[in-house]
Amino acid sequence: MLAEQLGCRLLTSSLALRDGLPTLSVASCSFAHFVALRPCPDRLGRAVAAACRPAAGPAGRSPWTTPATLGELFHSCFLSGKVILLLLLPPQLVSGPIRAYCRILVLMDATALQYENQKLVQQLEAQKAEMHILEGKFKELRDGQCSYDRILISLNKMWNQLIDDLVLLGVRAGGDLDNLKALDHEELPEDIFESCPSEEIFLLRLLKSSNLKNNRDSNLLLSVEENLACRYSTTVTLMKSMQEAIASQQARSEYLSVVLSGQKSSEDVIVALQNHNDHLKEVVDNASQAISIINEKHKRYLNEIETFKSNHSRELLEIKRLSGELEESIAELEESQRKLVVLQLQRHGSLMDASAANNVNGSVSTDKSSDKSMSWQELKDAVEEAKTLASNRLFELHETQEDNLILSKELGDLEGQLKDENYVFVSKPYTILSDQLQHLNAEIERYRGLVEALQNEKNQFMQKENEICERAESIDNMRLNITTYETKLEELERQIQIFMAEKNDLEIKVEETLQDSGKKDFKGEIHVMAAALSKEIEMMESQLNRAKDAASEALALREEAKSLRTLVAKKIDEQKAISHEYNSQVIEIKSLKTLIEELEQQKQELQYIADMYAKECSESRTIAEIEESENRARSQAEYLRSNLAEHNLELRVKAANEAEAACQQRLLIAEAELEELRAKVDVAERDVLELKEAIKIKEAEGNAYISEIETIGQAYEDMQTQNQHLLQQLSDRDDFNIKLVSDSVKMKQASSSLLSEKLMLQKQLQQFNTSLESSKVKIACGEEQMKTYVAQAIKTSAENRHLTISLERTALEVSNTEKELKWLRSSIGSSEKEYEQTQQKIAELRSLLERERSERRKLEEQYVEVEKEVMELTSETEETTIQKLQDEIKECKAILKCGVCFDRPKEVVITKCFHLFCSPCIQRNLEIRHRKCPCCGTPFGQNDVREVKI
Repeated sequence: MLAEQLGCRLLTSSLALRDGLPTLSVASCSFAHFVALRPCPDRLGRAVAAACRPAAGPAGRSPWTTPATLGELFHSCFLSGKVILLLLLPPQLVSGPIRAYCRILVLMDATALQYENQKLVQQLEAQKAEMHILEGKFKELRDGQCSYDRILISLNKMWNQLIDDLVLLGVRAGGDLDNLKALDHEELPEDIFESCPSEEIFLLRLLKSSNLKNNRDSNLLLSVEENLACRYSTTVTLMKSMQEAIASQQARSEYLSVVLSGQKSSEDVIVALQNHNDHLKEVVDNASQAISIINEKHKRYLNEIETFKSNHSRELLEIKRLSGELEESIAELEESQRKLVVLQLQRHGSLMDASAANNVNGSVSTDKSSDKSMSWQELKDAVEEAKTLASNRLFELHETQEDNLILSKELGDLEGQLKDENYVFVSKPYTILSDQLQHLNAEIERYRGLVEALQNEKNQFMQKENEICERAESIDNMRLNITTYETKLEELERQIQIFMAEKNDLEIKVEETLQDSGKKDFKGEIHVMAAALSKEIEMMESQLNRAKDAASEALALREEAKSLRTLVAKKIDEQKAISHEYNSQVIEIKSLKTLIEELEQQKQELQYIADMYAKECSESRTIAEIEESENRARSQAEYLRSNLAEHNLELRVKAANEAEAACQQRLLIAEAELEELRAKVDVAERDVLELKEAIKIKEAEGNAYISEIETIGQAYEDMQTQNQHLLQQLSDRDDFNIKLVSDSVKMKQASSSLLSEKLMLQKQLQQFNTSLESSKVKIACGEEQMKTYVAQAIKTSAENRHLTISLERTALEVSNTEKELKWLRSSIGSSEKEYEQTQQKIAELRSLLERERSERRKLEEQYVEVEKEVMELTSETEETTIQKLQDEIKECKAILKCGVCFDRPKEVVITKCFHLFCSPCIQRNLEIRHRKCPCCGTPFGQNDVREVKI
């Protein structure tokens, strides 16, 4: 039976599955030792054993023991298309027809398999073409999705910027602080995005709602429209609140303008100003609260950015660690592949030996012992098991190789992306830096516009200041003229009072003389004298009237001078306030200029940093090239700074020249005005001299009149004695006439004084009216100027607020850029520390080289001394000493030679353990991934190997 089992042939039998267990479709035969070649489970083995038991038949034989029945069985199995198993049959059942039929079946199976393989190949090609088409469509859809995502991102940014602007403008206009909640832009949690498809993520972020993921395609558009309408309604409410705040502010400003225009009482003005001050305080408080809230948000954003940077650095460290582990796994896989190749070669050699042994033992008879046959079968089973294991291992190796190829392709794609400039331009840090640069450029342009506006205002203020200075100078000149005229008028008034007193004295004397003279003969003379005196009095009255006119003019000039002094004081105060504002604005302009210069420098630094990032991403340069580029950049920066300094000096020189030209023009204008004022002063001095000459003439005439009156008095005294009796007769008449004359004189004096006072009062009224009109005009001009100044002050205050807000923003951005610069400087400092460490290592290596050279020199000196000693030794001991010296020389040469190959000299040193070797041995060790020192076994890298000259 064992011989029959060993010499059996392989045939096919069919199985049919029933109730989850395989059952044989053949009838049971006399031979019950069917064995499957492939290893099968226990249930399959039990089913095969149960199906192959001998059935009860006539004479204990089965109807399937003949070859014909077996052929019919195979034919039926082939036609039915059932499952095929490989079984062992005894040789007496395997006849010629069955063998031929099996060959035909094998040929038919081969043709059918070829046909099916062709069909499968065609199907695979069609599927590949469809896959290519689908990949192209997928790429198009992905490009469309990318463009759609970019549009959504830009739209979201613009929408958020609009909301931020609306909120800040509303707060600035005096709106509610509750609108500041819209500045949060709270994003949805990442758990929502994990369960959401990629094409709906940006819609979720744009609409800020988690309802889209629960909706289906039918309700998606409705939910999108609802969310868009909700967000639109929020923006519209913000716009309406801002418009209401602006309208309320406009109403307040209009009410203030109406109140300040003078249409209402002073109490209403005070109440309105108090309300306005309270409103301004509330606005300032709201603005301060808003600024504090914005600062808190900014701090929170800074903390988030710092956490993001720390997470990014951790991710980079994890990527480096994973890349190291991947390299180690690749090295282990390569080692395992080498071991497998060795094992395959060994097994191939063992199989060849086994096949040779089988060929040699092929002529052995079938009558050997059962132990050898069983060992042969066990060997075959072991070989099959080894083949299966090897195939499984090969399959696993192929899978790992495919995975490694995929990973290598991904790494190559990542390296290409990193080296690609477009990827660098699209990367997040580059986009962030470019956005910051654009924002800084916009801020710089805005500040330049503000500086230009401030410079224009500065020029206007300078012109106004020059006009005010000119007016002040003219007012000072007028003051001097007024003081001179006042002194002259006071002198003239004194002289007029003296002349009036003299006139009264003369009239009294004339009356006395009239009383004393009683003669009628002298009446005619007296009348003549009275007529002459009346004429002279009229002349004196006309002169007095002129003097009074001059005095009234002087009083009017005094009043005008007082009003001008008050106006000058007001203008001086306004000038001081304007000068203070101008100085503050100049300081702000200087600070803004310094800020602009700092921002420009930071912009240049950021551009240099961006260029450095781009160059680092696109180029791989050495440290020397980087230092050279850094030195060139520094030299260029110094050159640009020098050019900037020269340009600033040129601008200052131009400004100084323009200022000198303006000053020269002002000096010319002032000189012309001084000449005009000097001409006016000369005219006034001439008038004063003429008045003095007239006064002198009048004094001379008065003296002549006094001398004539004295001569007349003496004549009266001479004639008194002669005319006493006539006077006594005419005393009554004379008394009566004297009374009448005295009364008439008194009446004339009173009438003349009243007329003069009337004229003085009329002139004063005219002067007061003219001064009032001029003062009204000046007051109106002053009110207009005050209105313009108030409007300018409001504008400047609003601009200052805007500037403070923008300055705070720029300060925050500058702090962000300073933090980034600190981080970059820290990275540069770490690189400099590494460079210093490398320099220290190089210095240590140089010291080691110097030590070895000194040792070599010592050895050479010792060698020379030994040679001298050898020459000095006697001939008997020459051979022994020469041998010893040669041995020592060999030992020294062995010390200088490599400790691995013992042929080449030591040329390379390992800086970690400071062992010396030849360069080929170290190069061989460097080609291996696990690089270790041949002497001590310490691991080292490519950068730890340095050349040494011994």
